[in-house]
Amino acid sequence: MAEEKSTRVAFVQALESLMEKDDRVVMVSADSVAVFRAQALQKKYPNRIVECGIAEGSAVMIAAGLAAAGFKPYVCAYAGFLTMRACEQMRTFVAYPHLDIKFFGANAGMCSGEREGVTHQFFEDIGIMRAIPGFTVLAPSDADDTIRMVHKAYETPGPVYCRIGSGRDPVVGTEAVLRAYGDDALIIGCGAPLAEACKAADELRGQGANITVLNCNVLKPLDEAFLMPYIRRAGKVITAEDHNVCAGLGGAVCEIAGRAVRRIGLMDRYPESGTADELKHKYRIDAGEMIKAVTEK
Repeated sequence: MAEEKSTRVAFVQALESLMEKDDRVVMVSADSVAVFRAQALQKKYPNRIVECGIAEGSAVMIAAGLAAAGFKPYVCAYAGFLTMRACEQMRTFVAYPHLDIKFFGANAGMCSGEREGVTHQFFEDIGIMRAIPGFTVLAPSDADDTIRMVHKAYETPGPVYCRIGSGRDPVVGTEAVLRAYGDDALIIGCGAPLAEACKAADELRGQGANITVLNCNVLKPLDEAFLMPYIRRAGKVITAEDHNVCAGLGGAVCEIAGRAVRRIGLMDRYPESGTADELKHKYRIDAGEMIKAVTEK
């Protein structure tokens, strides 16, 4: 049985350390104080934890008001309820004005909700948040990495979304390179599947195949300068994530690896208002841009 440590407990430990040093840090909960194991923290800082009940949209709007007033809110809820129920608020009232709010979603992935079924198996959150301009998206490997990501979120300007697990999370390691056996294949993973990736690399090494395993805990923006040398050297590239293969880590890696594909569309930014023709021209989604893409060397 692999060693386990709770990413939820780790989150609260890291948040407490931030609250001790910065009185602007507050927690905004959508019926999630118990979910995040934050009861003791609530007793310690009763005036700095806002419990909104089962009202994710309201929690985000309260956090927006706090951020506009100079606080540094950490919004906590189940990953899927946060990114789906409150998606509009996160997009329009947080990302668009680029407010400094950190969102932590628990129970992320299929494995975290294995006992509750599809209503609590949240495997779309990375794709949703990657599609919103201005968001940084994090997915720590384990509990210790969660502590690092809580602090990284604090240090990152603007909105951040971080997915964590069930509280029964395998210990993997916080290093960027978890296995470095060779270039026969490369596995790029995030979250809980990294434990399986390391297990696979160890078993394959005994069979003569040398595998490298990378911990991709920042999904947006991807560290292209770090990843691409590994991708170029590898005989085969595999991504592993507890998420839909559409729009998740695999899609993000393909975006940087597939340079032969010229992508035309909104380049992760908010457009202005205008006529359709004006907008297509301004944001280079018109025939002229497509002709240029075809003909330029």
